[in-house]
Amino acid sequence: MSGKKGRVFLRGITSETYGLKEFRRQQLDAPRVRDDSVVVDDAKVAHSGDSEKSRTWWRIGPGDDPFLTQTLQVHFVELPPQSSNHGHGHQNEAAFYILEGRGYEIHDDQRYEWEKDDLVIVHTDSVHRHFNPYDETARCLIFKGKSMWMYAGLIQQGRSGPVEDEDRFGPREDWSQIWTPDVEKRRKVVKSADTTWETTPLGRVRRLSGPGDDVRTFSVDAFVLDIPAGSRSGKRWHMADEVLYVRSGSGYSLHWEVEAEIAEKYYARVAKEPTRHEIKPGDTLYVPQNTVAQHFSADGEPLVLISGQNRLFKQLGYDNVVYLENAPEYDAQA
Repeated sequence: MSGKKGRVFLRGITSETYGLKEFRRQQLDAPRVRDDSVVVDDAKVAHSGDSEKSRTWWRIGPGDDPFLTQTLQVHFVELPPQSSNHGHGHQNEAAFYILEGRGYEIHDDQRYEWEKDDLVIVHTDSVHRHFNPYDETARCLIFKGKSMWMYAGLIQQGRSGPVEDEDRFGPREDWSQIWTPDVEKRRKVVKSADTTWETTPLGRVRRLSGPGDDVRTFSVDAFVLDIPAGSRSGKRWHMADEVLYVRSGSGYSLHWEVEAEIAEKYYARVAKEPTRHEIKPGDTLYVPQNTVAQHFSADGEPLVLISGQNRLFKQLGYDNVVYLENAPEYDAQA
């Protein structure tokens, strides 16, 4: 995300032809699994959140080379014992999955407690700061659809501080007047204990956020997928791209490319052979747009994946998922 001249907030698409097959081919050819050896941005350039103790590092973002996606940016925040980061604000949302530890947030002068396996939402236009007052390290996985806001010109962000050239402006007005009505009533912390496991065509799923719920996010749909040792997920096709973090376990993922045949209308042509991607704990797995994917757990222990997708795809009319094969646990239950 950091280029030679600074941080890349939004990536452009250019081509000398109307078709963009070469651009898509480059994305499909990029390695889809990234581990702890990949730090695409260490937060040393143009960041406002880090303190002397806290640490932030990026795994996926719009400035990456090779480029995967800017639909979702993925990074990590680590707070050592008895520490906090700097208070700051941005117009985009962020969804934090707590990987380790516990702590609390201050958002717009209100406190929100969190612990391992919770999902925490930093809402749009929030002044926020993360605190770890305890004796164990806290570590968080963050999904952002930030480029969406940047593309729309919503770029007013920075650390807390007075307005420059204050004499030019009148008195304070309540910013929340222009938010969706009653949005403040939605949940900011999704507690692990308040979610349930469901057996779905994809497999055993614990939903964290999605359309129609009362969670205060408009951009990130998230869930946890638990695949028993030696088993597999459903084989599904959807338009949205996806980032999956390997919480525990290991295995591999098969991806079938979907080509568009443009005749009298659009037809989907699914590749006969998939690509295979090995995964282990701590990895992020990227599934490109318009791909058929299926995940397999190795023998020994379950494969637990944390999924993030940008909800914008559903708003654009791609809100359906096609299952070409169900998870075996779902068929057994049926």
